[in-house]
Amino acid sequence: MEHRPLTAVWEVTMGCNMRCGHCGSSCEDQLPGELNTQEALSLADQIADLGLKWITLSGGEPLLRADLPLLIERFVARSVVVNIISNGWFIDAHMAQTLKRSGVSTVAISIDGTEKVHDSIRKAGSFQRIREAVAHLKRANVTVGAVTTISRKNIAILPELRRILIHMGVDLWQVQLGQPMGNFKERPDWVISPEQVPDIIDFCSETAMDGEIKIFPADCIGYYTEQELMIRQSAGIGGPASIWSGCNAGMRNFGILHNGDILGCTSIRDKSFIEGNIREQPLSHIWLNPAGFAWCRNASKAQLQGDCAICIYASKCLGGCSNTRLTMNGHIYSDNQYCAYNVALKKLRERLLQETDALWLTAQAEYSLANNEFQTAAFFTDRVLMLDPDEKKALAIKGFAEFMCGNYILCESANRIALALDPDDAYAMKGLGLALHKQGDSARGLEYLEKAADITNYADADVMHDLEFVRREIELIQGELDHAAHKTGHKEH
Repeated sequence: MEHRPLTAVWEVTMGCNMRCGHCGSSCEDQLPGELNTQEALSLADQIADLGLKWITLSGGEPLLRADLPLLIERFVARSVVVNIISNGWFIDAHMAQTLKRSGVSTVAISIDGTEKVHDSIRKAGSFQRIREAVAHLKRANVTVGAVTTISRKNIAILPELRRILIHMGVDLWQVQLGQPMGNFKERPDWVISPEQVPDIIDFCSETAMDGEIKIFPADCIGYYTEQELMIRQSAGIGGPASIWSGCNAGMRNFGILHNGDILGCTSIRDKSFIEGNIREQPLSHIWLNPAGFAWCRNASKAQLQGDCAICIYASKCLGGCSNTRLTMNGHIYSDNQYCAYNVALKKLRERLLQETDALWLTAQAEYSLANNEFQTAAFFTDRVLMLDPDEKKALAIKGFAEFMCGNYILCESANRIALALDPDDAYAMKGLGLALHKQGDSARGLEYLEKAADITNYADADVMHDLEFVRREIELIQGELDHAAHKTGHKEH
């Protein structure tokens, strides 16, 4: 199986006893079409058969389903770890013991601030009910988590909320960005600005270092800062060198709606992303459909827009959280303005626009290059070339930096400009050849590399290394094509 699912989120009901101001699903009453008990249990078996390791049951309020303990028991019997997300209102001593007996792994309770702030967002009296719920769960020896949706309503009181959660005895804490969807879409003044994301990462870093509560930034918070890497490691997310590796929707996880609709992620409310319904076909058919989840499985750097399209991490990251881009900008492949790395690059670009010393800028580009900070080097050279479009050293640095960032079109452009200034520039000729090869035009790329070798009398080690590298890659590609053709010929015969 090329894409092996590990985890899923299932909105088991859209019914909810609260009317939260930031509810992305706009949950109110139970909706028509909700899976009945037998359908839900059958789906639980299909999920286990697919090989899932973990599942999160959410809503709405999942505890409004009387059969929730049965669902948990079925999953646990099939060796699937079950977590639930609840608003805590219905968790009394009896429910806590019931959940414990069912085998639930973690009960995460949504909490969004101090009593005053939380109750203003959710429901009067709900904060006190959470205090009681956590106490009941702790007495039942259930692992307790908290989930906080960050908005302008609560970002300033996160340190105070941390103290409250630690005092309650909460074990795990996930923080996530509030996004303009559902009820939250009607409150645009609640949405934080991209410039506030680094503050959230600073807070998570400080919390992780304190070690009093394990904090998990959701996949919509990041990416590619040293602090984020440290937070993910301290939270046990991935291995010792864990970094964000892209949205897993349709790759390693999927979402299930109350009526059995399957999609890559339950956060995405756009119905055009629904891949099928388990009442119409088995879950395995939906997951294994070669044309399924194409928006994520077939995504590439070439589809991205804005700074994401030129980011050094783009081929791995593919723009970060897909729903952030969809809700904030209206397009699944748009620039992710809420990426911490993206924010840092924009700040650097703004600062460089104030610099007019081309020599200093070039020296900074060289320093960045020497420290393998290729994206930064490219930004420094961009500013140099705004001041002097024909600065040869800046063009050379830019060509190499963009190549290392995987921006082969920009690499090609820089080297073509350099060759227009000096047709015998072997370094630019070599760079152009490599860029063309990486774009699939290997024949022309090889021609430029051979010209560079000829200009240097075949004595330049770097030129010869790259020439031989491209020759080997062309031979390898041709060998694979010949092998595929040979196999096809045998099948036809």
